[in-house]
Amino acid sequence: MGLNILKVLGLSGIGFFIGILITPVLTHYLYKYKAWKKTGNIKAISGEEATVINKLHSERQISTPRMGGVLVWVSLVLIIFIFWTASKIFPGDLAQKLNFLSRSQTWLPLFTLVSAAMIGLLDDVLQVRGKGKYIAGGLSLKKRIILVVLIGLIGALWFYYKLEVSSILIPFGENFDIGWLFVPFFITVMLATFSGGVIDGLDGLSGGIFASIFAAYSGIAFFQNQIDLAAFCAVLTGSILAFLWFNIPPARFYMGETGVLGLTTTLTVVAFLTNSVLVLPIIALPLAVASGSDIIQLFSKRFLKKKIFMAAPIHHHFEAKGWPSYKVTMRFWVISVVFAIIGMVIALAGK
Repeated sequence: MGLNILKVLGLSGIGFFIGILITPVLTHYLYKYKAWKKTGNIKAISGEEATVINKLHSERQISTPRMGGVLVWVSLVLIIFIFWTASKIFPGDLAQKLNFLSRSQTWLPLFTLVSAAMIGLLDDVLQVRGKGKYIAGGLSLKKRIILVVLIGLIGALWFYYKLEVSSILIPFGENFDIGWLFVPFFITVMLATFSGGVIDGLDGLSGGIFASIFAAYSGIAFFQNQIDLAAFCAVLTGSILAFLWFNIPPARFYMGETGVLGLTTTLTVVAFLTNSVLVLPIIALPLAVASGSDIIQLFSKRFLKKKIFMAAPIHHHFEAKGWPSYKVTMRFWVISVVFAIIGMVIALAGK
């Protein structure tokens, strides 16, 4: 038990400090190459000009670098490489224990994180070159959806054929086998979680929320005795907190698609690995609310010809009502922590 706690909490702390250490290098290059959007004229997904958001954030969009999410996944990859290498060089129990790269628990989330983060990085690069069309980045929404579906398909087939998983756990009930429908269900969940990436809209907002979510899943995995997966989520949590250290107002950089796309798709994989996907909307409630508010706004404007919110996603609505951005951010943090704990309790008690 002691070594397991060291592996999870200790590596999480190392993830934080490695993130802090590599930030000056990342910051140097982001500012050297002016990795920010060249225009503050943001458009909504519908193609219309996002007038309220432009009024609130257009100036910061053209002076603050994107791609800060590189800090998160690079820190994780570095730690995995360090401790995997140590386990090959040193035959002792400690070195072997601290290596959390395993086929059954962390290969798939690592593949998902890196592949999705690279797609997001391409999206960010296109955006900072001035080719971004919508608020989410340079790649069109259609192309991003296709790529997320492809990643989701690979993950779904891995679960279905390699891990022989075809059921989902009903909290306080039993596993419900859905057969081949598991594959489209997995892809649908990944797309839904990806849509929650719109939460990355205020300084510090996404960092605090993602840290709470992955900390909860680290706890779930730990109590399920999936120690490698728990360590994976814990290191991600530490790395996200390092990002948050530099993302609190005024942000040194934004997470960008390389962070958001990587984290949302990886979150889907982790939820399925812990057999707690039906609790995901509770643990990740702020993502669900942000995505839902966007969908409601789009539906209302198209069919009712009026806006439900002053601006969407919903955190911009509160800004438009006059709430200071730091108040919106910190209240969302509180909500995120509370529902992450509630979701973790349901996931563990409902088995």
